[in-house]
Amino acid sequence: MLKLALDTNIIISALHKADSDPDLILSLVLDRDSKLATLYLSKDIYQEYEEVLFRNKFSYFSRAKVRNILEKIQETAVWVEPAVPVKVVKVDPADNKFLECALACEADFLITGNIKHFPLRKFRQTKIVSPGNFIELIGQGIIA
Repeated sequence: MLKLALDTNIIISALHKADSDPDLILSLVLDRDSKLATLYLSKDIYQEYEEVLFRNKFSYFSRAKVRNILEKIQETAVWVEPAVPVKVVKVDPADNKFLECALACEADFLITGNIKHFPLRKFRQTKIVSPGNFIELIGQGIIA
C-alpha cells in the first residue's frame, strides 16, 4: 500500500472541482476499502487544512462539506509525529511540515500542486509529484 502525504492545495483543489485529479486522489485516500493508498498526516498539517479551508476567501465552500471532509480525513488518516525538523523548502518554509511528515512515515509520495515550492523531486524515499503525475503513474501501472 502506498503511503501518501497531501499538500493542503490538493484538498482545496478537490473541493473546487469534482472528478479532478486532486478529487480522485482525495477519494482514494478516504476510501477505507482502498488497497492502493493511505494518507499520512501530522497535527501541524491537519491544523493547516482546517485553518485554510475555513478562511473567508473559501467561504463559498459548503461549511458542512468542509467539516465532513475534515472529519473523514481525521478518521482515515494514519497520524504521525514528526521527530526530525526539516529546512529544505525556502520559498514557503511552512511547507517543510509536509516533508517532515513524509520523512516520519517514509511516504512513497508527497502530492502537491505547488511543485515549484519544493526544490527536490525526491526527498529521501519520497517522490514529490503533482496530482497529474501521480494519476499518470497509477494509470501506467508503474505504481499499484
